[in-house]
Amino acid sequence: MEYQDEEFEEEEFKEIDFAEISFRNTKFIDCVFNNCKLSNVDMNNCRLQDVKFTNCKIVGLDFSKCNDFIFSIGFENCYLSYCIFSDMDLENTDFINCQVYDCDFVNTSLKNTNFEGSNLTNSLFRNTNLSRASFRNASNYSIDPNNNFLKKTKFSIPEVISLLNVYDIEIE
Repeated sequence: MEYQDEEFEEEEFKEIDFAEISFRNTKFIDCVFNNCKLSNVDMNNCRLQDVKFTNCKIVGLDFSKCNDFIFSIGFENCYLSYCIFSDMDLENTDFINCQVYDCDFVNTSLKNTNFEGSNLTNSLFRNTNLSRASFRNASNYSIDPNNNFLKKTKFSIPEVISLLNVYDIEIE
């Protein structure tokens, strides 16, 4: 099936391998990707509006190349690796119970974003707005409070102590 320059509305994509596929100039509106594999997909000018990814494996996608008009996505129980979310507005986005490895969130608005239960190993947060974001029961995040905006951001003990890693201190 061809996906480039197409439009899909209220579609469910189930158990499809989208490796190396082009979503260039494609519109996905109110769509669900369930148990799909998306690796190195061309996201240039792809429009994602109210799109949900559930139980998907997503590797090497540059979401920052998507069309930002009414951009809204959500992830649940997904594996995301080497994805780029830099210079984006991801306000109110869900990353619930996901493995978010080696992803870039640089110059990104993450207001009200939900990372609850997610593992954020080696993901980069720099110059992000994390106000009212939730990291409850999240793990392995490395967030420098000096280089990110934190206001009413929610964290859980003991992982919240990782916010002190940027300081040369010893906690006993």
